[in-house]
Amino acid sequence: MNMDIIVPQVGESIVEAEIGEWFKQDGEQVEQDDLLLELETEKINVELNAESSGKLTILAQQGDIVKIGAVIGRIDESAVGTTTTAEEPASETAEAETAATEQPAMNPAVPKIAAERGIDPTTLKGSGRDGRILVDDIPAATEQPAPSAPPAKETPAVATTSAPADDDRIERVPMTQIRKKIAERLLMARQQTAMLTTFNEIDMSRVISLRNKQKAAFEKKHGVPLGFMSFFVKATAEALKDFPEVNARIDGDDIIYHNYYDIGVAVGSKRGLVVPVIRDADQLRFDAIEKTIRGFAEKAQSGKLSLDDLQGGTFTISNGGIYGSVLSTPLLNPPQSGILGMHAIKDRAVVIDGEIVVRPIMNIALSYDHRIIDGQQAVGFLKQLKTYIEDPEEMLLEM
Repeated sequence: MNMDIIVPQVGESIVEAEIGEWFKQDGEQVEQDDLLLELETEKINVELNAESSGKLTILAQQGDIVKIGAVIGRIDESAVGTTTTAEEPASETAEAETAATEQPAMNPAVPKIAAERGIDPTTLKGSGRDGRILVDDIPAATEQPAPSAPPAKETPAVATTSAPADDDRIERVPMTQIRKKIAERLLMARQQTAMLTTFNEIDMSRVISLRNKQKAAFEKKHGVPLGFMSFFVKATAEALKDFPEVNARIDGDDIIYHNYYDIGVAVGSKRGLVVPVIRDADQLRFDAIEKTIRGFAEKAQSGKLSLDDLQGGTFTISNGGIYGSVLSTPLLNPPQSGILGMHAIKDRAVVIDGEIVVRPIMNIALSYDHRIIDGQQAVGFLKQLKTYIEDPEEMLLEM
């Protein structure tokens, strides 16, 4: 009896996936629950395990784009315990096992790219599963001595208009499913919304003072550091209550108002930008927000974010300040109608009560869909957010 290996349904909006790496070979004997392969979708990677034991037949190869529900392999359950190759002499088997242990596991593209960059792939340290070497683990090309030039020959002068197609100065790499989806959604945000951005600035003095005063006690009690993001998540949730249009979305000719506050937090990972969602952020204490954000960051770096982590969201916060950005225009995360951009805190000279003083200032930006949010509402939202952050004692730390 054959057991089909089928691309599972991993989300309502996901219709296809890319075959990643097969961890078993065609014709190999597999056991139930063995890890078979990894699928790349537009949002997350999905691991498929064997649902039964038997001989594996692979029907779709790495890099193939397959539809949800497609059969990509089969397991012959009647072939349990059989092998497809003759037994090797003991000495040859031992040599093969020794060679396998000496050769680190690596993705198929690694040897070629490493060779082009003058790097021995066996010297690389892998960041993938079980130490597997990924393309991202290959450093930039090392300096190589230039090859000796052949004797010069007299040739007619010809103007060079373009580099040859196989110019070794370029590298062509297929886009991953996640990168394709990021590109598609960013382009959609520009083409299908009436996006506008408004700016404000926040004096971070009181938040910094409060954080410095409470951070030791906070971390001792809750086991996580007190960061600035929890202040902004709480302040954003409260400001959204005052300006419900910013927390709404357009659905055809209707406006959908969300009476809950699921706030997405943009997180960078090796595979691109992802936006896990903090559910019911207005009901969470500061420590719960900090633990949730820390958990998302760890899962993003290890590739363990689930589809549930990424689905939904009524509003998004993007913190470009951690990368040093002082001002930017964040792009909307459709179908949401608003996104807040945080930036780096910089000491600046400002006028307060007629005197020039130095204050730690953060620029903030709200990009919004002008079809549903008027300028007055957008400016009002940022002003309310500014008020909460500049007077943080109003937001109870619940320590």
